[in-house]
Amino acid sequence: MRFGYWLPVFGGWLRNVEDERMEAEWSYVRKLARASERAGFDLTLIAELNLNDIKGPDAPALDAWSTAAALAAVTERLELMVAVRPTFHPPALLAKQAANIDHISGGRLSLNVVSSWWAEEAKQYGVEFDTHDARYARTAEWLAVVDGLWSERRFSFAGKYYRVEDTILEPKPVRRPRPTLYAGGESPAAKALIARACDGYLMHGDPPERVSAKILDMHALREQNGLPPLVYGVAGYVVCRATETAAKREIERITDVRGICELRTMARQHTARAAREPGRLFGLKSRAEGGPHGNTGADRRSYSRVRAGGGRSPAPAVQPSARGNGAFCRRGDPARQRTIDRVIRRAASRPERTQADTPAPS
Repeated sequence: MRFGYWLPVFGGWLRNVEDERMEAEWSYVRKLARASERAGFDLTLIAELNLNDIKGPDAPALDAWSTAAALAAVTERLELMVAVRPTFHPPALLAKQAANIDHISGGRLSLNVVSSWWAEEAKQYGVEFDTHDARYARTAEWLAVVDGLWSERRFSFAGKYYRVEDTILEPKPVRRPRPTLYAGGESPAAKALIARACDGYLMHGDPPERVSAKILDMHALREQNGLPPLVYGVAGYVVCRATETAAKREIERITDVRGICELRTMARQHTARAAREPGRLFGLKSRAEGGPHGNTGADRRSYSRVRAGGGRSPAPAVQPSARGNGAFCRRGDPARQRTIDRVIRRAASRPERTQADTPAPS
């Protein structure tokens, strides 16, 4: 088993805490990455968004790929799992860029292939925004081009979305047979594509029985394609404090929405998603009461006395918290959840002050 964390490229991961003391600055993430290596972490996931969906679109957000290249040069052991969205990166150019970063890192690069979901971001950056049904077709072609360029001396491809002719990519990546390709998805189309074209399957922190069912399903799909087993990753969330009282106090702090005057643009653009999973807007990634995202259930403890380094060192989970050593993992009580729901609905119904509303795809 290996442990990783999400690099705080947005200045933290809590939408209801204004200042998490995790600056969206190169100097901070450099120190964090190097400290995490010393603490024993195995990888960091570098999310890719050009706008900040945690602290608000006007807040700073680090670029994923230039940050990954810089971290490759100043770390020695940490795997750099970089998110990549096919619509934002032509596959031949991304394959070249990724191969070069893999050399800088000595073979420590991996990719987390994700779909674009934020229509407003795509519009601001002049990028085509695919409908849901078109995403998997594009991603399948994108993966074929990237893999072909990494593995063949010359590669040609002609599809609906991409075309390359007799293309040379040298040097090839250090990691063989290629940098690990991770992806996640729940739909049959997503799972079929991942089983056929990727190396790892990423899942939410659901109850063990649900995670087990997903793994068995993906294992069967993988066997149907005559391919070796996938690598599996599961999100986990930890509140790490010295005592139970301190852990509960931290849960109260990071799930408190009573002082929020308004939610930013993301609340409105996530209206459809919020109706299904209200906690997502605050990073309340929960598994309690059968909901997704979290490493404990309603019948388990909602905190962990996992010992980690002092100060602002990340906890052994995927989402670090600067004020202590962890992130939280469970839904609040019913009264608190009703408060969250009301705030989300109120924010989602407000007219946009700074830009035109663009509903997020479901």
